[in-house]
Amino acid sequence: MKKTASIILAAGKGTRMQSEKPKVIHQLAQKAMITRVIETAQKVNSELIATVVGYKKEEVIAIIPQNDKIKFIEQKEQNGTGHAVMVTENTFKNFDGNIFILCGDVPLLRHQTLEKILAHHLAENAVCTVLTAVMDDALKYGRIVRNETGNVLKIVEFKDATDSQKEIKEINTGIYCFDSKSLFDALSQITNKNNQNEYYLTDTLEILNNENKLVTSVLLDDMIEAAGVNSKEQLAELETEYFKRQQHFDE
Repeated sequence: MKKTASIILAAGKGTRMQSEKPKVIHQLAQKAMITRVIETAQKVNSELIATVVGYKKEEVIAIIPQNDKIKFIEQKEQNGTGHAVMVTENTFKNFDGNIFILCGDVPLLRHQTLEKILAHHLAENAVCTVLTAVMDDALKYGRIVRNETGNVLKIVEFKDATDSQKEIKEINTGIYCFDSKSLFDALSQITNKNNQNEYYLTDTLEILNNENKLVTSVLLDDMIEAAGVNSKEQLAELETEYFKRQQHFDE
């Protein structure tokens, strides 16, 4: 069986937290969010956990227990999610397997969900599997656009979406499983020609489709698992949900 690894995106400052601390070291139930994400990556037997750091990186590194499998890569400028993954390429130059992309500010994602994604990814022989969710009000999340066979064609960021695409209820959670070689090959082809002038990780999906490679999806059962934290209010709400279902999240 192929090896498994994880990339954790944790470089941002999190200005809406209104704190000088890096967002990912804020605690949920007495444990830093980034620590929770790393523990989830460990539970799915990640042989390598590449943690992308940036803002006050020393504070982020200091809070994470030392482990030979955890590598820290600095993203000196925040130029989008695609760029954040690009900076890890050297770390994975000798790696051939599947890589989870995780977010350091999404602390309640369960390892069982990642196992479900990986099982589907392997069964379908896909090069990318994205975790999606359906929302009545999809807000400003990226929209899932499917092809005629029902597989994922592309993800359109809200700011680049047409009016009809904004009507789509299925959204991108920002959690993925990629074949490592396909991931970095597709990243080498993306550009920053969009409304944000950023390198979007989501652009890799359309590139892979254009190469006739299979991009699939798994639908998330519990939206709380993919909830990100952008403010202290959101962190408090998520902590409340965690305590309501603590056994569920600690299984």
